[in-house]
Parts: sequence; structure tokens; C-alpha cells
Amino acid sequence: MLKAIFFDIDDTLYDSTTLARMARLNSIRAMIDAGLEERDEEKLYSLLQKVIAKFGSNYGKHYDELLKELGMEWNPKIVAAGVVAYEHTKFGYLKPFPGVVPTLIELRQHYKLGVISNGLAVKQWEKLINLGIHHFFDVVVTSEEVGCEKPEVEIFKLAMEKLGVSARECVMVGDRIETDILGGKASGMKTVWVRRGKYSRVEPKSEEEKPDAVISEVVELPGVLSKLSPQ
Repeated sequence: MLKAIFFDIDDTLYDSTTLARMARLNSIRAMIDAGLEERDEEKLYSLLQKVIAKFGSNYGKHYDELLKELGMEWNPKIVAAGVVAYEHTKFGYLKPFPGVVPTLIELRQHYKLGVISNGLAVKQWEKLINLGIHHFFDVVVTSEEVGCEKPEVEIFKLAMEKLGVSARECVMVGDRIETDILGGKASGMKTVWVRRGKYSRVEPKSEEEKPDAVISEVVELPGVLSKLSPQ
């Protein structure tokens, strides 16, 4: 029998793609209002995306680097305006996808639930707490704590150890083929691809990346789990 369901967070349990886009756009608009001389929103958004790609999403000074890209001196007022607008927008969009909460309630009656997420531990917990769903999960394992990221099998193995389950008793649910599905399959789990968000057009490149099931909404998950139970 299946005993445990593990979830990714971003674009699996909430709309991370829309949140990031709107928060970054609003931060740019706020920086313009605060005195940023460059007023081309499209140009500024592209530069900000470039900065984020260069330094990573967990870097704490994206707006400082954006000013450098523009050849401007550091301006704490403009940087602060961007940070505040980003945070205010983020919390406005940090809501579970429709159907996620009742689905988690249903799944909790039959399975242990966990999260396996790449990223900083505090940031991942902030997301789960702000989404109002942290109490559903028996374990939350992050790459920061493990020292490796999905698709490395170590992070999946640690999550299974914490729940006291074997790979054949587990399902990994996520939106990214190259991390959630590849890593879950490599660790021996069944996998369910939530095909939505910015990675929805990616196709499996090999048998190792082919999910056991594909859904477009988490609410569809209970209906496919019975087909994934080990024989």
C-alpha cells in the first residue's frame, strides 16, 4: 500500500509563477515612483530577471544589483521601495491553488504527508505558514538542511527516513520534470507531474523523466493514487 505523499511547493501548491511576475513588476513600479530615472518597465523587468538569474532567487540584494546594472549610485530609498512593494505583493498572491486545502484534508485521512523542497528552510516554512497549510505535513525537508538539491536522491531518502517509509510506499508530486519527477523516480518512488506553471511545456527527455501520472490540478490527485499502489 501507499503510505506517504510528498509534495513540492512552488507551482504545485500555489501559483509561484504569477506571484513572482507580479511582485517583480510592482517592485519596479514602486522604484520608479521613488525616483528611479529609468522608466521603461519592460527594460527594467528584463534587467531584474537577468540579475536574479545571475545571483539566484535567494540572494538578498537584487535591487542593489539592478541599480548597478543601470549605472546608478546606490540609493537606499529606491531599494527600499522595491523591497516593500515586492513583499506586499507577495503576500497578496500567496494563496493555495483552488482545491488544495480540501485535497490535503482528504489525503491526511489515509496517508502521511510531507514536503521536499529546494531552497532555504526558513523561506520554505514561511511559504507553508502563510499559505495556511503547514499543519498538514508530518515532515518538511529542504535542500539547505540536507546539503543537496532535488533531483539528488539523498534528499528524497532523508524524507523517507523521517517518515519511516520505503520508496515503494511513496509518491512524489511536483511541477518540475528535471527535479521532482527525475529525483523521485531515481529514489524509487512513484511520481505525479502537476503539469502547470512555467515548466508545463517541458517534455520528458528519457524514461527516467517520465512520470507515472500527469494531472493539471492537485485536486485530481486522490483519483490517481489508487492506480499507483504497488501490486
